[in-house]
Amino acid sequence: MSSKTMTALILAGIVFLGLMSSLYVVSARERAILLRFGEVINGDVKPGLHFKIPFIDKLRIFDGRLQTLDVPQERFFTQEKKAVIVDAYIKWRIANVQDFYRSTSGDVFRANTLLSQRGGSRLREKFGVLTLNEVVSGQREELMTEITDVLNKSVELLGMEVLDVRVKKIDLPPQVSDSVFDRMSSERRKEAQEYRSKGSEMAKAIRANADRERQVIIAVAYRDSQKLRGDGDAASSAIYSKAYSEDAEFYSFYRSLTAYRNTFNSRSDILLLEPDNDFFRYMNHSAGKK
Repeated sequence: MSSKTMTALILAGIVFLGLMSSLYVVSARERAILLRFGEVINGDVKPGLHFKIPFIDKLRIFDGRLQTLDVPQERFFTQEKKAVIVDAYIKWRIANVQDFYRSTSGDVFRANTLLSQRGGSRLREKFGVLTLNEVVSGQREELMTEITDVLNKSVELLGMEVLDVRVKKIDLPPQVSDSVFDRMSSERRKEAQEYRSKGSEMAKAIRANADRERQVIIAVAYRDSQKLRGDGDAASSAIYSKAYSEDAEFYSFYRSLTAYRNTFNSRSDILLLEPDNDFFRYMNHSAGKK
């Protein structure tokens, strides 16, 4: 191979390498800036294929997707000066890549540190004006929305956008948890005792009403039974009277036979009477005449 051919190949290789190094691609999920001698010449490179001057221009690419920052657990004090341990996270992304590069030098760790510090400060401020009940109640949603808005304004100059701030967990310090649990247990025992007392009182009232209703039912039943018995006796007397008036002698005879059957029901029965006693008049005479 001649020297001219070798030189041509080398020059072609250099041109190819220069051409390849001058081409770059930015994807839709990335944010990028183009630097020339450390100075920003394109603060927001759009997604697609682009050209740059080899060995002079420098490309910096950052993740443009939504990112999650876990804020370290911190102890905050509520309005009543009660300590709570808050575990939260922040959802953010790069809004202005040029401002982000200038404020953080493109260091995501530095950006997370700044965001964590400012987020912790905003949480501390908001928790300090709320009571413990408000912190754990439904007002937490409004609290998080307000913190998100305030924190987002504070990081605008950093080229960042905060989309959401959420509290994952709120705990009490261990030394406070024991006393709180003891107080809650005591309150529950007190409520349980109150429920038992109310239940016992209601049970006594129910038993008293039941006893009173029982007495009323028995009295009404006794009254009705006496009335029915009286009506039956009256009807029986009327029937007897009617039967007696129709045939007095037969009625007297029937009553005597019934008396004989009841009196001499057993062989051991003994009755001492005079022979001419009126009780035996139907035994002595079939007509019942003496």
